[in-house]
Amino acid sequence: MVYLMELWESIRDFLGTGGDVLYVVMGALFLMWVLMIERYWFLTGVFPKMKQEIIDNWNARQDTTSWYAHKIRDAWISEADEKLNARILLIKTCVAICPLIGLLGTVTGMIAVFEIMAVQGTGNPRLMASGISMATIPTMAGMVAALSGMFFASRLEARVRRAKHKLIDSLPHH
Repeated sequence: MVYLMELWESIRDFLGTGGDVLYVVMGALFLMWVLMIERYWFLTGVFPKMKQEIIDNWNARQDTTSWYAHKIRDAWISEADEKLNARILLIKTCVAICPLIGLLGTVTGMIAVFEIMAVQGTGNPRLMASGISMATIPTMAGMVAALSGMFFASRLEARVRRAKHKLIDSLPHH
């Protein structure tokens, strides 16, 4: 419990150093990871059952060679593909906006530095340093958030493609 309190204190200090924009980066990062975990859960827990149901329905059909049968097969594959790719675009959007949110933090931090310079002059380096760290920390946080998401999002997309191709291969069309 003490460790969690210390961890929370360091996170709060970090967020305080980087300014309010870090809360937005943290929110985007949290949303991105919740969506990715949900997609991994879908791929490993839900989709195999859905795939087996589609295969069973296909194998139960007497007619698998007609034009109509092929359209039914294509519709089932399309529905599965739609469910597999659900929220992938939202995940990629979260990955893309994290550095932009960090850049917003850079701009707001630099504005704070310029305000300090306008009021205090350039004689107080300590005040300027806090504004500069407020400018650089959100950029770094946004980049780290995007990099972590980019790696797992690309792996997730590859798994989705593989799952779709395995489904297609499991439904022979004569």
